[in-house]
Amino acid sequence: MIFRRHFTTLSAVFVIAPKIAFSQNSSDTVRICDDKGCSDRPRDSAIFDPTINDNPEETRRLNGLVNIVKKDSRAAFDLGMRYLRGDGVRMDGHQALQWLREAGEKGDLRAQAALGHIYLTGFQEMGSDPAEAEHWLSIAAERGDKASSKLLPDAREAKKNEQSRYRWREYYRKNGVSWWYTVYPYYWVWNDGIWLLH
Repeated sequence: MIFRRHFTTLSAVFVIAPKIAFSQNSSDTVRICDDKGCSDRPRDSAIFDPTINDNPEETRRLNGLVNIVKKDSRAAFDLGMRYLRGDGVRMDGHQALQWLREAGEKGDLRAQAALGHIYLTGFQEMGSDPAEAEHWLSIAAERGDKASSKLLPDAREAKKNEQSRYRWREYYRKNGVSWWYTVYPYYWVWNDGIWLLH
């Protein structure tokens, strides 16, 4: 459905664009169509770039929070959660983990529990990492976090399963080469200049 919407939008632009390009009228506006509809816009207008931050107040607030991180680990947790949720900043899983790890390493219990949960379940493009989950959940559980205590056995079981799957994959990766040469024969064999069927 998303593809269809973009295809419709693109086809609308292509249908309208030739009319603009070959128009004899030298207007200062151009008709642009997107998923929100069509509108006349100035020819010298720029296309929106989401990477450009045009909100200096937001930048000033974030920089202030980054400066507070040096003194207070709660600010690192706050910044990590903002990046995790996309609250006031663009959602960025890498930045979220970076700030949450900084808070967790400085001893913030909420960050340690959050890291354990993130590493156990995975987040965005990152898969789960049961060893990291066990590390962070055990720290948080030792400090009295009840949710971490409940998740810790799951992390340990996932780590054990991951280790056994790794050993299985490594065994067959190293020893499976002969399997490909013995179990699956070719159908055709080259013999005296011609291919013969077995």
